[in-house]
Parts: sequence; structure tokens; C-alpha cells
Amino acid sequence: MSISLDPELGEDIRVAAERAGMSVSAWLAEAARVRLRRQALGDFLAQWQAKHGAITPDELARARLELGLRAKPRGR
Repeated sequence: MSISLDPELGEDIRVAAERAGMSVSAWLAEAARVRLRRQALGDFLAQWQAKHGAITPDELARARLELGLRAKPRGR
């Protein structure tokens, strides 16, 4: 597999990979895994909500609490 990137993005990736102590290939593979997991979660949630209805703010707050996540500031 080969990919093309604009030079500025390529340099930003090289810097990020170096900071993480990873090869560019490993950094890109991890970034792809994160994006694919996020996409799969979004697809799952869309299907779940289509079947069960929208997730309420109370349900989101309860999930954040159970997962140990801080609530996002309002207005963002």
C-alpha cells in the first residue's frame, strides 16, 4: 500500500510519530485504528437510536459517570 500526503501534513505526521516514539507506519496504523473504532461506534449508535430512539442527556450523563468521564462543558 502506498499513500500520498501533502508535504505539510506529512511533516506533521513525522513530528507526531517521533514525539510518540513510533515509526510513521506505526503512528498511521494506530491513527487508522482509532478512526475505524470511532466510525464503528458511530454506526452502532446510529443503528441503536434508529431502533430505540434518541439517547437522552440523562442517559449520556449516566454513561459518562459510569465510564469515569468528565462531562463536557456546556456550549461546546
